[in-house]
Amino acid sequence: MRAIWKGSISFGLVNIPVALYPATHTEDLKFRLLRSKDLSPVNYKRVAEADGKEVPWDQIVKGYEYEKGKFVVIKEEDFKRVDIEATQTVDILNFVELEEVNPVYFHKPYYMEPQKGGDRAYILLREALESTGKIGIAKVVIKTRQHLAALKPQGDGLMLELMHFAAELRDVEEFRHPRESKIAKKELDMAKALISSMTEKWEPEAYKDDYREALEDMIEEKVKHPDKAPPKKAAKKRPSNVIDLVAVLQESMREGSKAKKKTAKAASPSKKKPAAKKRTKTRKAA
Repeated sequence: MRAIWKGSISFGLVNIPVALYPATHTEDLKFRLLRSKDLSPVNYKRVAEADGKEVPWDQIVKGYEYEKGKFVVIKEEDFKRVDIEATQTVDILNFVELEEVNPVYFHKPYYMEPQKGGDRAYILLREALESTGKIGIAKVVIKTRQHLAALKPQGDGLMLELMHFAAELRDVEEFRHPRESKIAKKELDMAKALISSMTEKWEPEAYKDDYREALEDMIEEKVKHPDKAPPKKAAKKRPSNVIDLVAVLQESMREGSKAKKKTAKAASPSKKKPAAKKRTKTRKAA
């Protein structure tokens, strides 16, 4: 795998050469628009709103809409005036307690690999962060854009996780939240019991993208049998409005208990039942 960025971690007088690699790989299934009669791909055209005419690339400029229907043209030299210098360094500004940072700020993880001559300092920084429970808050320029980022210990290495700036996050007060509501102790106890009954050890491999897998299976089936009608999907019963919360919680616990027993039964080795003895009919003597 090729590194997407090479540079160094910088804090104080310390400089650690590193390379960045994506920590995730997600690829959405891509679909094309086609003409139905002959499956010819449909292409997009750049059309002007004013007269509906197609616009060639050499006549297209970038603009910012500062008021409804009013634009200011931004040229390449304008962008260059505000370019952030790409220093190829992860500049650590300070260190903070990991638990102080709301997870909503974290955005995209990258693995950091030490380059030649940086192993000892890399290990030292990782162990120092792990033992103190802190993360480094840094700024880094990747592909001409400046990012806020967190430097974290991850396993035996270091991870750089891009973060949202505070101004990018919506204020939680924009959304309606139920205020004071009297919750009966019985309801709270039942909710806690349900959570406890459904609590398991975190196993990330146990969770799959069901929709993607079903979509891939459907596409494979369509390729093999293009004219075959799809099977009808059984309609799911929609839940009614919750009136008796305790009753619903109790039912949820019963269902959860049944599911666990079923899973345990399926996992245990099945015992072979002994064959039933055949009964023979005897005729009465006449």
